[in-house]
Amino acid sequence: MIEDRQGANFAGQFESFLGIDDEAAFVTAVRACWAALWTTNARRYMDNRGLSPAGTAMAVLIQPLIDARASGGGLSENAEGQMLLSATWGLGSAIAQGEVVPDRIVLTRQGFLRTNEAGRKHHRDICHHGASGDANSRRAGVAPQAVPDELVDKPCLSAGEAVALGRMLRKAEAVLGMPVEIEWALDNGGFKLLQARPLPPPCPPRREGGVGVVPDEIWLKHPGLNGHPAGIGWSAGRATVVNCECELSRIAPGDILVTRVAGPALSHVLPRVAGVVAELGGSTSHLASLARERGIPMVLGARDATRRIPDGAQVAVDGVVGIVRWIA
Repeated sequence: MIEDRQGANFAGQFESFLGIDDEAAFVTAVRACWAALWTTNARRYMDNRGLSPAGTAMAVLIQPLIDARASGGGLSENAEGQMLLSATWGLGSAIAQGEVVPDRIVLTRQGFLRTNEAGRKHHRDICHHGASGDANSRRAGVAPQAVPDELVDKPCLSAGEAVALGRMLRKAEAVLGMPVEIEWALDNGGFKLLQARPLPPPCPPRREGGVGVVPDEIWLKHPGLNGHPAGIGWSAGRATVVNCECELSRIAPGDILVTRVAGPALSHVLPRVAGVVAELGGSTSHLASLARERGIPMVLGARDATRRIPDGAQVAVDGVVGIVRWIA
C-alpha cells in the first residue's frame, strides 16, 4: 500500500468526495479518485520519496457519510507525551483543510482530561443535501455554513465525551501496536472512528534556521504569538508573509512561511521552508501531519499572524510549545 507507510502518509494528497447522492455523481467520483493517483501534487509528493504511481494502483473506499454533530482528529502521543484531540462543529473537512481553529483537548496518557481549550470555529462543513445557499459555493458535496455566535467559542465536546474519545484513541493505538493519528466523528449514535494511521516518531528539535541561531534570552524579549503546535522541534529563519498562492515563489530555502490558511495544497513548499506559521488550522490538519513527517516546526491558529509578523523579520517557531517570536 502506498498510503500511510513509514515516512509517506500522503495526508491530503489524494481526493475525497462527500455527499454523493446519485449514480452519475458516484461514478464520476470513483473515476476522480482513481485519477488522483496521477495529479501534480501526488506525483510531486511521490517523486520526493522515490515512489511512482506506475508501481501501485488506487483503491477506493466507499462508506456512509456520518451526519456529524462534531468531528476532528487525535494523536495518541504528542511530543510532550500526552494525548491530543482536536474538534470542530460539523464534518471534519474544515479541520483537515486548515480552515478553522479547532478546539484543542489535552489528556494524560492515562486518559485524564487536562485542558479543553475552545477554538475559533466560525463556519462548519455540512452535507449539501437540503443546505441553502449558492450552488456554486458547494465544494465536493459539502457546503460551508456559518456557526451561530454562541457556538463559535464553545467547546464541541464535554469532559465526559473527551475522556471517552481518549479511550478509543488508546484502543486504536493498541490495535496498531504503535502511536497513531485518528480521524473521528460524533453523531446521535455516538463516536465513529473513521481512520487510524501510524504516527511518525517525533524528530529532535532543530535549533538552526536560514539565518543562524539566536539565544533564547534574546527571543524572550521580543513579541510573540501563541497557537497550536504541530509537535516538531524548533527552528528560525526569515519570515515570508504570503497572502496568495501566487506569492509562493518568493519563498527561499530556510524561510519561515507565514500565511492565513495552511492547507494540504502547500505541501510542495515544505521541502524549502524551515517552519510554518498560519492563522487558521490545528495540530491534526493534513498539513500539520505532513510537517511532522518532514520534521518541520509549525504553529497553527496564530491569530493575526500575517498582519503582526513583518515580512522579512527574523522569526523563531517552537513547534512543541506552540509559540512564535520575531525580531523586526
